[in-house]
Amino acid sequence: MNIEIQDVSEVRKNLVVSLDANEVAVEHKASLAEFSKMARLPGFRPGKAPAHLVQKRHAKEIDEDFKQRVVSKAYRGGIEQSKLDVISFTDVKPGEIGSDKPATISFTLDIRPEFKVPDYSALKTEVAPTDPTDAEIDAIIESLRAERADFKVAERASQKGDYVKLAYEGKVEDKPILEIAPEKQIYGKVPQTWEEVEGENEGLIPGLGKQLAGLSKGDKKDITVTFPADFQAVPALAGKTATYAVEIQEVRERVLPEINDDFLKAQQAANLDELKSKIRNNLKARKEYENRQNQRRQITEALNAQVEFPVPQSLIEEETQNVLRGFVDENMRRGITQQQLEKDKDQIIAGAQQAAQTRVKSRLILAKIAEAEKVAATEQDLDMFVYREANAQNARPEKIVKDLTKDRNRLRSVQQSIILDKTLDLLVSRATVTTSEKKS
Repeated sequence: MNIEIQDVSEVRKNLVVSLDANEVAVEHKASLAEFSKMARLPGFRPGKAPAHLVQKRHAKEIDEDFKQRVVSKAYRGGIEQSKLDVISFTDVKPGEIGSDKPATISFTLDIRPEFKVPDYSALKTEVAPTDPTDAEIDAIIESLRAERADFKVAERASQKGDYVKLAYEGKVEDKPILEIAPEKQIYGKVPQTWEEVEGENEGLIPGLGKQLAGLSKGDKKDITVTFPADFQAVPALAGKTATYAVEIQEVRERVLPEINDDFLKAQQAANLDELKSKIRNNLKARKEYENRQNQRRQITEALNAQVEFPVPQSLIEEETQNVLRGFVDENMRRGITQQQLEKDKDQIIAGAQQAAQTRVKSRLILAKIAEAEKVAATEQDLDMFVYREANAQNARPEKIVKDLTKDRNRLRSVQQSIILDKTLDLLVSRATVTTSEKKS
């Protein structure tokens, strides 16, 4: 066996493996012998048929198996001799393979990039204060009250925080929106709906709720709104100015419940102090979690900024597909149409490729640190993963284990993910931490 390594780039190589006729013949003989063991030919006991009859009867299958054996032998031997640290296999050109001829097989491989690991002993991170303020606790109590609010009819003009029942019909330059976007009737004309007056969250029609204060039951008003230039819910309205003829049908004011025994019981608290204590603990835990996630992000960004190396294209392409799937799923859940996604296809793909390159680079750096620190996925780590997956899928842990056992690639991927996660936690534990000033 002879090998030749051809450089395509720093991280992509062509590995050309040449086998002489004798090496190829050995693989053909092995394939024929394997089929002869299993062959069932009339007049012969299983495994006892003459080789030439087996070859004649199963010529196609033997030829396919033989060629695969030759390619596999060339790959294994080529990797062993070349000592290439292969990260992914991208292409193979087997050339002509015959049972009595030399063979030359070319493999295109992406290899692990070589780079010096940056200093990670005490990376700088910044965290936010975790002690909840009285104002934050009070705000959460108010939100809990708002969740249980009652809405009573108000015989007065609408005010901020009220909900109004209204009908509306919209036009853009005298053309009904129903004609502009017939598939989105809710943006064109509705006989009855509810809208919060000057609410913090934007309503269905941008800016409509901000202009409903001071109106009473039976009032009519023309309201002008301008849709954002990137209004993806209805692309036909993006950047357009519309006029909505609005008629108020009812005004209701939000009445918050008192902080009494019934309210506290609903929050599973004996008294107000206990409720505040629960909120304080939960809020502190949430802030600590957010700090941890921010530290992980800061460390990843710091590592990426300290070292440059070429990233294997095959890994970028694979991760790009993962990013795109996540992006499309998220936007479809938000109601973004397939047509709008297709319209922004080039921009979306470019963004996904950039994100993928950053992710892959981070993983390669963390993998090298994990190797230096001898971070491993333990049996306990795998058990924890199995139980988390079982809960997420509402399945028995035994099923998750069985699926992983069947799919070795999936198992290796899980192990690698665990190792990288543990490595990042290790770096967070060693980080230099400063606390930002508490916002007033």
